[in-house]
Amino acid sequence: MITTPTSSRRRRLAALLVSGTVLTAGCSAGSSANTLDTARSKGTLRVALTEANPPWNFLDANKPAGYDVDVAYELAERLGIDKVEFIGSDFGNFIGGVQANRFDIVISGQTITDERKKQVDFSRPYEVNGVSVFVGEDNTSLTGLPSLRGKRIAVTEGTTQADYARTKIPDAQIKTYKNATLALTDVGRGRADAALVSKFQGAYLADKNNLPVKASGALLETEVNGMTFRKGQKDFKQKVDKALGEMIDDGTLSAISRRWLGGLDMAEELRDLPADQAG
Repeated sequence: MITTPTSSRRRRLAALLVSGTVLTAGCSAGSSANTLDTARSKGTLRVALTEANPPWNFLDANKPAGYDVDVAYELAERLGIDKVEFIGSDFGNFIGGVQANRFDIVISGQTITDERKKQVDFSRPYEVNGVSVFVGEDNTSLTGLPSLRGKRIAVTEGTTQADYARTKIPDAQIKTYKNATLALTDVGRGRADAALVSKFQGAYLADKNNLPVKASGALLETEVNGMTFRKGQKDFKQKVDKALGEMIDDGTLSAISRRWLGGLDMAEELRDLPADQAG
């Protein structure tokens, strides 16, 4: 886990903004102890992420980097919290970690689903993503969902892609991995026939690691992702949602996403979504 002050990251993000003024969401602590009160009292926001899902989040020279990381720094600044402590975890343990109070919030691309909403609370959407089928670079037969029947499908355990493979691909032989890099590597080596991976992440990893894989066919589905935290933290959710709304409106999220997502303006994508779908 790595603890980092937000001030230097704040200055760097300010340089990314073409125009507009960054707004800070000031707010007072509630009268009873809760996630926001505790984080402010300690001066640290504990953020869980995989540290292995670029360009969303990963380790660069042993320091967290990526879209989720920059968003986390900006969020902490707007919540009035001095430092961010990044805690490495994985999709299979995010919900349990939130419930056990091992971290305050997960900022790692968790898809908002009804099943997850029974266990944790979500922020308003902060990113959207599409799921692609990645196959070996010479493969021409696997081009869509019907062609995946009975195949060896590589997925990251605990993700919605893993659930999708189990429920939507008949007779699939599901192979689970700790992260998408391992899944794509096995596809490239012929140990799996296809991998279900984010379109941004898969393309990034294939290029960065020189993996002999490619995206094939149309997107299987589009996912809407939120930040997760313990249930019942109404003040925390309200302040997080307010900060995210300001980041969308003032250009900060646009600058962050353009840096990490090949020029994509994530704020533009999010403006078309209802802010209350976290429910």
